[in-house]
Amino acid sequence: MKRLLCAAACLLVAGIGFAQTDSTAKNTDTVKVGNFIIIKKSKGNDGPENKKGVLISDDTKRDADSYRYRIVRRPRSRHNISTNWWIMDLGFANVRDNTDYAAAQAGGYFKTLRAADGPVTKDSYKLNTGKSSNVNIWLFMQKLNIISHVVNLKYGLGLEMYNFRYDTRISFRNNPQTIVFNDSIGFTKNKLYVEYLTVPVMLNFNTTPHTRNGFSFSAGMSAGYLTNSRNKQISGDRGKQKYKGDFNFEPWRIAAIGELGLGPVRLYGSYSINRLQQAVTRVEQYPYTVGLRFSNW
Repeated sequence: MKRLLCAAACLLVAGIGFAQTDSTAKNTDTVKVGNFIIIKKSKGNDGPENKKGVLISDDTKRDADSYRYRIVRRPRSRHNISTNWWIMDLGFANVRDNTDYAAAQAGGYFKTLRAADGPVTKDSYKLNTGKSSNVNIWLFMQKLNIISHVVNLKYGLGLEMYNFRYDTRISFRNNPQTIVFNDSIGFTKNKLYVEYLTVPVMLNFNTTPHTRNGFSFSAGMSAGYLTNSRNKQISGDRGKQKYKGDFNFEPWRIAAIGELGLGPVRLYGSYSINRLQQAVTRVEQYPYTVGLRFSNW
């Protein structure tokens, strides 16, 4: 038993000594601290400078000998699957309107409640583009390595929230029937809120996989399910009112999406492939967004 204990102790001491000694050069000690490696080499045996290292001191003296110390960043570990939690997007929202309003007015979606209010036209949907916003909260996004961390598959899950601010009297109601009309009063705030639970899938190309602050771009598609929509209005006559309903919106939103990474800055964009409203409404509007993404990659 004593012999076994002595042998184990010798092996342990030898292993520690081996771990602290650089096997590529004599008189060289290495110490690992977090993501850095501190290399101590005698000045006389020092070879060419390591381009990946940071020189701490060229003439640090210890006793009678002269040493050179370096701190080298250890290569960043790259996993085949990496996860980014709680990503936020802040951007602007707008709509491409291809509606034939003459045909739409012939249907039952647009209503003229009073002749003085006029029919719903393209001007009724005029947006305040400076206040029409898009906020997305992604619960998570994952990146799956496909080719050498240069080509990756990105996917996730989150909420897309659209706030369309109108400078008009347009109103959305869902009871007793779904209609859109021009109200008889003006509003200090008239907002249409639309929310989707969305799954994005993109192909990502990272030209600098060894650093976080390089150039990358992604392109793909997303599918979102309508989870909430409401028309919020504030006026001096009625105060604050909220009207909830689906307003004959399409339950699914299919969009083309993209992302551009320039150093620490991330830009995103999306464009709806299908229209916001169902075909029965005869309204053809396609929302699109552009903005900043706050993400680690």
